[in-house]
Amino acid sequence: MTARHPLSGRTPQAVPDAAQPVRADGYAPLRDYAVIGDGRCAALVARDGSVDWLAWPDLDSPSLFAAVLDPARGGRFLLRPDVPYTVNRRYLPGTNVLETTFTTAHGTVRLTDALSLPDDTSLAPGRELVRRVEGLAGSVPMRWSVEPRFGYGTRAPHLTHRGGVPVATSGPDALAVCAWNAGKPQLTGDAFASGFRTGAGTPAVIALAYAHQEPLVLPTRAECEARLDRTIATWRRWSDERTCAGPWREAVLRSALALKLLVFAPSGAVAAAATTSLPEELGGERNWDYRFSWIRDSAFTLDAFLQLGCAPEATSYFWWLMHASQLTHPRLHVLYRLDGGTRAPEHIVPLSGYQGSVPVRAGNAAAGQLQLDTYGELLQTAWLYTAAGHRLDADIARRLAETADFICTTWQQPDAGIWEVRSAPEHFTQSKMMCWIALDRALRLAARHLIPDRHAPRWRRERQAVADFVDKRCFSPHRNSYVRSTDSDAMDAGLLLGLLHGYLPPDDPRMCATVAAVQKALQNGPYVSRYLGADGVPGGEGAFLACSFWLVEALARCGRTDEAVSLMDQLVSLGNDVGLYSEEIDPTTGAFLGNLPQGLSHLALISAACAVGQATR
Repeated sequence: MTARHPLSGRTPQAVPDAAQPVRADGYAPLRDYAVIGDGRCAALVARDGSVDWLAWPDLDSPSLFAAVLDPARGGRFLLRPDVPYTVNRRYLPGTNVLETTFTTAHGTVRLTDALSLPDDTSLAPGRELVRRVEGLAGSVPMRWSVEPRFGYGTRAPHLTHRGGVPVATSGPDALAVCAWNAGKPQLTGDAFASGFRTGAGTPAVIALAYAHQEPLVLPTRAECEARLDRTIATWRRWSDERTCAGPWREAVLRSALALKLLVFAPSGAVAAAATTSLPEELGGERNWDYRFSWIRDSAFTLDAFLQLGCAPEATSYFWWLMHASQLTHPRLHVLYRLDGGTRAPEHIVPLSGYQGSVPVRAGNAAAGQLQLDTYGELLQTAWLYTAAGHRLDADIARRLAETADFICTTWQQPDAGIWEVRSAPEHFTQSKMMCWIALDRALRLAARHLIPDRHAPRWRRERQAVADFVDKRCFSPHRNSYVRSTDSDAMDAGLLLGLLHGYLPPDDPRMCATVAAVQKALQNGPYVSRYLGADGVPGGEGAFLACSFWLVEALARCGRTDEAVSLMDQLVSLGNDVGLYSEEIDPTTGAFLGNLPQGLSHLALISAACAVGQATR
């Protein structure tokens, strides 16, 4: 990278709970977003009550609302008081159901938002967003509007009525706007809108019912409210079964709930984030589509599920991973679609971008890169799965052995590395370390007779060759540390993963020195940069949150527990008001940067909290 935000080390001031929401040119701060979801799709809800992102029918579908990327053309579902107000909000305890309380001079209003979970008790729409408005005190004038913009705003909706219910259609997509006690919806230009006053008695309910290539189901009010109540109860039952303990229990549970929203229930895949093209630098072009499942995240994902007692999610995810990787065996794709597919062509979407950050992308060209570290993550994931008592079937065992064979012939190649550089491939140290991990885990699996061992002698020879390469070509006497790549003196926070995955034990002097070198070169306060240097994409970025949590875990594993606890406390305070994390933070302002909620940030938080807990015990 040619430029970066300076790492000031200053902890950002949290937004006061009852702050008046503020937008700049129609854009809400990324910190102002909460997420709701149903295991198939997710929506971003701003503090001012506007649903600014929603892709239906699936998480990776083209958007219906995308005001977060273009307030003029993206579409939204606005619902808020029609007079000045302040806001407090929270998730209902143990749920992914959002509660926003508006306080005005006229009274107080509570808004409850959920993407309802499917049930078998009634005929339900294909997808459903339920918004319940309750007057708590006084009488507050409210206004709302639904501005559907199908296909990333490229498909103009046809607005009409069916049986008195407003309906927007576009091709195979249909959206009904069902409102009770919320005023009579009026067709105003290219939106449905209305207003009402809150009061004592029956709450107002507005629900969006959606269908894709199927009949449009128009729910009753009673059905919508019943599904909302069942959704709350279902989330709470799931949360009650989680094994979270320690001083950061609430942060870990919220991270678990955020991670659950990224699990694509139909397949078991876990998306990296719920959004696309939220910028790593305002006004820059580091805007990527993260609605895919990265092999790189697999070991952290499986370990988090196992630590949290999510056995069904762990099993579903592992078998999705085995199915998806079979399609390209023995070579791994960097990322896969949530349905297990491999096609992810990157193209530009005609939206103006968050605060002018263009291009807006759908798809991700990194899918075709060679990233050697992914092979280590895959074998580490298999090792964790079997260590938890699970067995591998014969076909999976054979394929894992063949993956180890593939690494034996491939590890010598340069690659794009963990950070997916779009410059020339290099011999990245972390990539080589993870090749060592791949061969080491294959040997461990073979020793337990879990995969065929006929090539174990070759794996052992190549594992030693990798170690020799790393120690001779990737260690800098000048820094007394491993460095980013061969013939380089640069540091890279990805080196911490060598310690976390067990390339060397935490008491090895070289790893201890590497942790210290990462701190010296890349840490300032609670913030850790990924690396310094060019990567083929212009511009800079913020501090990468997962790297900060990796440092916590590395410190804990190295016996520097007090430092780990102190840093963890600082990092937990950096989440937004409802406990979510984006990919990065601008250290000078505390502003969120990048897609959100970012799965890797939350996975790294869970892993760090568990590591510190084990160290203190």
